[in-house]
Amino acid sequence: MQTRRVVVTGLGAITPIGNTLEAYWEGLSNGVSGASLTTQFDTTKFKTKFSCEVKNFDPTEFIDKKEARRMDRFTQFAIVTTDEAIKDAKLDDTINKDRVGVIWGTGIGGLNTFLSEVTAYAKGDGTPRFSPFFIPMMIGDISAGLISIRHGYRGPNFVTVSACASSTNAIADAFNYIRLNKADIIITGGSEAGVNEAAIGGFNAMKALSERNDSPETASRPFDLDRDGFVLGEGGGALVLEELEHALARGAKIYAEVAGCGLSADAYHMTAPHPDGLGATNVMKFALEDAEMSLDEIDYINVHGTSTPLGDPQEIKAILNVFGDHAYNVNISSTKSMTGHLLGGAGAIEAIACIMAIYKGVIPPTINHFTDDPAFDPKLNLTFNKAQTREVRAAISNTFGFGGHNASVILKKYSA
Repeated sequence: MQTRRVVVTGLGAITPIGNTLEAYWEGLSNGVSGASLTTQFDTTKFKTKFSCEVKNFDPTEFIDKKEARRMDRFTQFAIVTTDEAIKDAKLDDTINKDRVGVIWGTGIGGLNTFLSEVTAYAKGDGTPRFSPFFIPMMIGDISAGLISIRHGYRGPNFVTVSACASSTNAIADAFNYIRLNKADIIITGGSEAGVNEAAIGGFNAMKALSERNDSPETASRPFDLDRDGFVLGEGGGALVLEELEHALARGAKIYAEVAGCGLSADAYHMTAPHPDGLGATNVMKFALEDAEMSLDEIDYINVHGTSTPLGDPQEIKAILNVFGDHAYNVNISSTKSMTGHLLGGAGAIEAIACIMAIYKGVIPPTINHFTDDPAFDPKLNLTFNKAQTREVRAAISNTFGFGGHNASVILKKYSA
């Protein structure tokens, strides 16, 4: 069947290395680390005492104070980033709001709210004194709901949950809804706010987090021999996806085109990647098939690259499985080395990194590389420590989540 073309016309970001799209890109292109000692709670008794927090964020600068108090931090990030993306896209009340949707992604949702409410109950005398906003603040879907309420968008509206693949799944769904003529514009992306006792404690118990407390800024080191786990991050990213003719008719700026997407499952283990990189191999193949693109059209891969001993080698194995010799012509980088791992929000900010790499002709680096790991072919260009300039015709953004969820999206340079 004939499908419609989908382009990106607006972007917004709030991250550990910058609270706007412009600041985020500046941090990425300059190789800035967002990691530091955690300030949101007392980490004295925790194995990991650092994270990649969003800095200097006051939600009341963007949201009415009363409304902000009724939102979990992940929803505040969703509202702020979508406001920026909508403004960037110059969307106004002349558009048909029945044809504008919101598809958001979050892996955990309102964990901060859940933790604070249950902790208060546990410390009390057993009398249930829960906030009437406890449930609506906690549930993940409230982010998409509140974005639509804020802007009056009445099209498709839901939230995807697939752990760390959540916001890439959201982007894929938004892409499909538009190309199948279910909407003209969809606000998509994802956010997460998991820097708290429960998340740090839980990931520590799994031995998933880096414990490099003496040097937080160098702790996220994908592909380095001495990597010891990921660094937890927070924040979010928003994209305005729009049907091409609709965008052209209103004279919209076009950052890039969404070329295709892939989804797969490892069907292997609750948390570990498939040892042969099978799910990761399949998801990139599916994305390339969907985009009807050849291997040699891909110039950049923004990898999941979490800085874990198991995950990094399996993803590189998958890239070699898919791309063969062309893998040596591709720039590969993990921007998690700078932002940390935003869990359900990771796919959104990493898709934005790909879009900006295409738009600006700059590959953001994998920082914190100190010691080569013989597990990785030295002929691969892992874009260590410094950004590299090159034309980027197309890029793949990979995200993989607990449960074996895999999602890839391909962005490409727009041409008429």
